[in-house]
Amino acid sequence: MAARKGSFAKTSKPVPGRLLPTPRGVDPKKPIALKSERVMPRQPANPFDSLSYVKGLIRELPNFPQPGVLFRDITPLLADPKGFHIVLDAIAHQFVGEKVDAVVGVESRGFIFGGALAARLNASFVPVRRPGKLPFRTDKVSYSLEYGENELEMHRDALREGASVLIVDDLLATGGTAAAAGELVHRQGAFVLAYAFVIELASLGGRERLLPTPCVSIIHYD
Repeated sequence: MAARKGSFAKTSKPVPGRLLPTPRGVDPKKPIALKSERVMPRQPANPFDSLSYVKGLIRELPNFPQPGVLFRDITPLLADPKGFHIVLDAIAHQFVGEKVDAVVGVESRGFIFGGALAARLNASFVPVRRPGKLPFRTDKVSYSLEYGENELEMHRDALREGASVLIVDDLLATGGTAAAAGELVHRQGAFVLAYAFVIELASLGGRERLLPTPCVSIIHYD
């Protein structure tokens, strides 16, 4: 069929034994570098400070939940997609190549970060809750807070024996809550691979209370 006027009547394939014309300005004796071989111009350094960005999203509220306590409010961080991703990626990066069978999230803000981290690490998620919140048979431990006493519970069938567990919460203060969650993990024959927190109040010594288990925290306050 004859090609209509204005259409390509010739094939785009080269004719055997016939050289295609050399593009104008190209030296046929000089090999053409592939894109990956070319020297690309150096890009300017990225001045973005991710940790300062995250810290700027944490709001400080004095005298909450009682006088003398300075509360670090993470709700502005949760409302900011970039900041939330920075925190999750920073924690998850610490466990690339590690075997994490389960992520234990401590009520209540530990649920927010723990569930998302479990998805990133391809691990199961286990909630640790206040008394009376879990419907099945539970183990229970009591512990001291920096401003009171409390208890935590976990379902007795939540972890298999020998499971490698990451315990996650939003804040490390005195370490009482995290240590109690660790005790619940140990009661089921599992072991705590590490603890992970968004914020650490270093002056309260919580990290030392959790030794020798490693701790990961993103934002530090003295």
